[in-house]
Amino acid sequence: MAFFFSLRNPNSRLSASPVPPMSNGRPNSNGLVHHMRPIPSRNPNPNGRASSKTIISRQFTVNASSSSHSLPGVDGVMMDYIRGRSRATLVAHSLWRHIVQKGDTVIDATCGNGNDTLALLKMVADDTRRGRVYGMDVQKVALQNTSLLLDQSVNPEDKELVELFCLCHSHMGDVIPDGVKVRLVAFNLGYLPGADKNIITKSETTLLAIEAARKILMPGGLISIVAYVGHSGGREEFEKIEESTSRLPFKSWNCCKLQMLNRPLAPVLVFLFKK
Repeated sequence: MAFFFSLRNPNSRLSASPVPPMSNGRPNSNGLVHHMRPIPSRNPNPNGRASSKTIISRQFTVNASSSSHSLPGVDGVMMDYIRGRSRATLVAHSLWRHIVQKGDTVIDATCGNGNDTLALLKMVADDTRRGRVYGMDVQKVALQNTSLLLDQSVNPEDKELVELFCLCHSHMGDVIPDGVKVRLVAFNLGYLPGADKNIITKSETTLLAIEAARKILMPGGLISIVAYVGHSGGREEFEKIEESTSRLPFKSWNCCKLQMLNRPLAPVLVFLFKK
């Protein structure tokens, strides 16, 4: 696996110190880039469609089961979320599985501790080795945490399907190869858990990153955003996202929001589906 580090990007939340370029690193307009290589794993086919009989059966299960039982797929995760037993990130993951296909190219725009990167890898990896996960974060510790999680969770061959970059996600278009269309771009905003809470995503660069994601997303692709409103700057960031995405043309985009009404500090889910 190879790491990429960009130097003092003015839009970045972090000033990175110079790192000797690796053999496959390449400079860009923002300075040196220190490249990180790819990763894979296995998960059930995310594209299966339930028959009408299955849907009826699931509806019956929802009504008749005890509240302690979990349901499969999106149905189960959503019911657990409504009951307060499932995190917003798991709801996002369950929807990703119905969008992402084996062999796809996807982006984790905020690597954090690597949980989303790992989940995406399992969705795209297969024996064809065509799937790719491009992950990025402005903090080197986030990329180190992500790399460690991948080491612990997947085999080395699968890990080769992941490329990690230390740069602001507003520059994601600089690292995606020309002509490659992306199936999904995931944002998990806020600060890095367990790290400096003063280093947070900012509305200015987040909006630029969403715009960059819209340009490289294929039709039928999804931009997934988990926005945290409980920390300083978080609500402003979400409101800017909501204001911007609500103006996207319905002819080209379906935009929706999932929010807890009586938990004002709960994370908000935003999904932008490209028609």
